[in-house]
Amino acid sequence: MAARATFSRFPVTAEALEACAVQWGIAVTPFAAADERGQPPARGTGGDRVPRCEHCWAYLNSHCDMERWGWSCALCGTLNGFDDDALARLQRPDAWPELSSSFVDLDIPVDGSEGAGDGVQARPVYVAAVDLACSEEFLELIKSALLAALEALIPGSLFGLMTFSHKIGLYDVQGPIPVVKNVFIPPDTEEDGLPVALEDAMPLLSFLAPIDPCKDRIAAALDTLRPTSSWERGAASGQEPDTVLLGGRGFGTAMSALIDYLSSEYGTTFALARVFAFLSGAPDYGDGQLDTRRYGEQYASKGEDPDLALLPEQIPFYKDLAAVAVQAGVCVDIFAVTDEYTDLASLKFLSIESGGSLFLYTNTDDSTLPPDIYCLLSRPYAFGCVLRLRTSSDFEPGNSYGHFFPDPQYEHVQHIICCDSFATYAYDFEFKHSEGFSRHTDPAVVQIAFQYSVIEPVEETSESETQSSASYIFCLKKRLRIRTLQYRPAKNINEIYDSVDPEAVLHILVHKVILISLDKGVKEGRSLVHDWLALLMARYNQVLRSDARTPESHVDVDFLHCPQLQMLPQLVFALLRSPLLRLHEEGIHPDYRIYLQCLFSALEPSSLAKAIYPVLISYSSPDKQAFPRHTLSRAALIMSESPIFLLDAFTNLIVYYSSTADPSLPFPPPHDCLLRTTINELKQNRCITPKLTFIHGGREDSTLFESYLIEEQDVDGSGFTTGKGFVSFRESIRHAATDIIETEGSI
Repeated sequence: MAARATFSRFPVTAEALEACAVQWGIAVTPFAAADERGQPPARGTGGDRVPRCEHCWAYLNSHCDMERWGWSCALCGTLNGFDDDALARLQRPDAWPELSSSFVDLDIPVDGSEGAGDGVQARPVYVAAVDLACSEEFLELIKSALLAALEALIPGSLFGLMTFSHKIGLYDVQGPIPVVKNVFIPPDTEEDGLPVALEDAMPLLSFLAPIDPCKDRIAAALDTLRPTSSWERGAASGQEPDTVLLGGRGFGTAMSALIDYLSSEYGTTFALARVFAFLSGAPDYGDGQLDTRRYGEQYASKGEDPDLALLPEQIPFYKDLAAVAVQAGVCVDIFAVTDEYTDLASLKFLSIESGGSLFLYTNTDDSTLPPDIYCLLSRPYAFGCVLRLRTSSDFEPGNSYGHFFPDPQYEHVQHIICCDSFATYAYDFEFKHSEGFSRHTDPAVVQIAFQYSVIEPVEETSESETQSSASYIFCLKKRLRIRTLQYRPAKNINEIYDSVDPEAVLHILVHKVILISLDKGVKEGRSLVHDWLALLMARYNQVLRSDARTPESHVDVDFLHCPQLQMLPQLVFALLRSPLLRLHEEGIHPDYRIYLQCLFSALEPSSLAKAIYPVLISYSSPDKQAFPRHTLSRAALIMSESPIFLLDAFTNLIVYYSSTADPSLPFPPPHDCLLRTTINELKQNRCITPKLTFIHGGREDSTLFESYLIEEQDVDGSGFTTGKGFVSFRESIRHAATDIIETEGSI
């Protein structure tokens, strides 16, 4: 569990918080294997027996004051007594990891009546739902991706293959020859439903095949997949075959039927079923049809904001379906492979609100879908999670951000359907009263509790069997992870500024920008970012002017006296330049913007910072790094005089050889060099597979690489700068900060 606060020295009063103008909050990656310093949790048992405060319900932890018969809560100060069980355990200090470490991971006993526990099977279930209203190229990519997925699945898992178009296809691969049963989708199924229930067409346990003995037959079934013909689609829709080019994509009906199909075995065969839905376009048949014509409307002529018009969902169908999926124990990941408008604004809810992810690939030629799905299935995940953040008495969580949903009964409790080691969530903090902390010397305390479930394979081999005939069972394990953090109060605003974590600040800021963009449009999001940076700069300079040695006319736009703030202007400039906040008229596709919103709102702070402001590293040779970080400008490239650069933009990795590079330098770099080793490490420690591109500036088009050199580019469409990129942007912020200082000084 990694946790990064926006600053490590907390303001002592609401006035100090307002005066510093820095976002106050924390980013939490609950299922990370270690904390932000790389330290793993202390492990133990008895997660159901950890003493809790009678007043605030916080867990006993290593920051609490211990008495002979009780303990004082580190969060609220309440004195709590030990019960007989706790007193007996105190005789064995090794049974109390929570007293020796502030970060623990404890097993919780699982009741066998819950459909889990040792020896009770709760098998991993995976279903691929493949769009057949597609092209041959799309289908070949999906076949490659599913073959990669089969290699990543745990032995003993169950796998089902379903197709959809104007009909649903269910595959039984447990016999010698794959068999498919089709159920046709009526054009409008809202009232009557499918003509045949999927369970009647094929029993669910015939549909879900064990991976180990059936892998070759699953591959054979994939080979039989073909796009539906225009004749088939025309016959189903009642149109002439010659007039039907595409369409017949009954995605909504198919997913609704699949979730209902799987629900019968929830809690018996599986504890969580993961569905991978592969889409080649917008649903246009049956339930959940989406009208793609809104993308082509002339919003400017109607005086409407296209960025605001295209971001909300069209219909609530997929959001409602996600709620049904949660109740059925089904998590949906959507993989959209299309360069056409698909209305991900409506579709995204089915994935992110059921615990899944949303992926977008604009073409099949260089798609990273196969390695993406392999990595997705290879890394561990938790499910049925509950995340609870508590604070000491004088402050509390405000807004919460991320792909979770709040508990309907308890405040500050979030439910997470499915969570991997990269998924990150964020919270704002606010004071309960203007006086702030009642005791300015006591540390503020934050406690994060994360209860989760995992499925672990247990290999069993009978005495009469050889190792090759081993069978697998899966046990459901529940655990409680607790992290308790202390933050010292800042004596003054300078201490706050010196303790700022700029990546954590960006993380909170991006979450806020996404929410305001969805509510009021991208232009409002841009204004929020620009105004916040101007306010921060004004507040910082007001602190500087409290020193008599600082000239009143001077405005420091580079935060020269505070290294922790120096990166923020570049991060904000890059955020304004990113597709997340660039305007529709600049050619930003609304589906791509939605994809980035979903991706960015789940990233941990360091990854998000790379996605916003890429890291540019120079090399004097493939085996020798020259400088670890450059600004994103052509001037930086020229001044470095290095021949090789590695640009890490999170979703893209670019190796660039300058046009003046020595011809004797090997291009592309050899596989056994330092540069390749660095690239491989970057690719492995990532939630998605970045595209790797090699460019030789003297021989090839450098446009892709140069597009990331943003500091000489305008902040287009904002009205804030004209003509000189980051330099002009700094000046606009300087003027805005000066206006704030002068306005507040005249009051």
